[in-house]
Amino acid sequence: MSVAVAPPMALIAEITHRCPLSCPYCSNPLELIRRGAELAAAEWARLLREAASLGVLHVHLTGGEPLARRDLEALVAEAAGAGLYVNLITSGIGLDEARLARLIEAGLDHVQLSFQDADPGPADRVGGRAGAHADKLAAAARVVAAGLPLTANFVVHRRNLDRVGDMLSLGEALGARRIEIAHVQHHGWALANRAALMPTADQVAHAVAVVAVARARLAGRIVVDHVAPDYHAARPKPCMGGWAQRLMLVTPDGRAAPCHAASGLPGLHLPSVRDHSLDWIWRDSEAFNRYRPPAFAPAACQGCPGLAIDFGGCRCQAFALAADAAAADPVCELSPDHAVVVAARRIVADASSVARGFAAHR
Repeated sequence: MSVAVAPPMALIAEITHRCPLSCPYCSNPLELIRRGAELAAAEWARLLREAASLGVLHVHLTGGEPLARRDLEALVAEAAGAGLYVNLITSGIGLDEARLARLIEAGLDHVQLSFQDADPGPADRVGGRAGAHADKLAAAARVVAAGLPLTANFVVHRRNLDRVGDMLSLGEALGARRIEIAHVQHHGWALANRAALMPTADQVAHAVAVVAVARARLAGRIVVDHVAPDYHAARPKPCMGGWAQRLMLVTPDGRAAPCHAASGLPGLHLPSVRDHSLDWIWRDSEAFNRYRPPAFAPAACQGCPGLAIDFGGCRCQAFALAADAAAADPVCELSPDHAVVVAARRIVADASSVARGFAAHR
């Protein structure tokens, strides 16, 4: 019998893991899905129609780099034709005038452009591609000139957080309608590189203050979002708005998941869209129901008034830090495993950790 649950608001469509960059904080799995295993355009078209029928409102075309797919325009057209709001999440590499014009004609509604820094040198080094920052600036100018709304997404960490004010200024200068300051969340490659990426408490406090000033100054003109770092919080964030509450993700090879990192949870069989409908996956699959609130709650969280707000935190983070996906998120200061987060924070007090190299990406 189907579970009585509201439909997802958004579909995160990871149409490829191919990418021209090699950022050490990438949330994709350590073992990337190869081109030959990717869903074909016809399969994605079916899924986009199913998503609209299920009640999905937004589709986020992401990767990897979605521009790596030559059939991206066809996917945008299918999504727009199904009545979905179409957001392209991109590095901007390859978004020339002709490609952008074709995407707009196909029905593209919004572009979210990622930046590694406000400073070209560090930005190119982190992304692993010379000239990438300049390409991003040119892509942003094209998007704004074409009249599409632009979100400038800045991923921040220990090595660039001190320049958060410059990032906000750059986003404003680019004409972005939304600026996102997103602290690295430690999954995938970011977990492998945590010692070099995790900021100090002083850096985080400074960034919070800078963002607050920018929000007040830009109010009514530009929305400024701030994704706070989990490891420096006293309470966890709700896992993607709650496990299988708001979002559905489909990987390049067609596995459906409640979040980006769920594929790393042991014993969790992610259903394939090649075998099941999105409706069945969302309502009936064991993977989507295993940790879905309110039926599921970590034992240590039961009776806590915060449970209705954060649902016990992130299941993937609980596994990464406590080796138990059903545990309370160790980020919470009330968690029995909170000491592991305290220990991780102590690591960043060691100045030598900032000099460590990143784990090889790819």
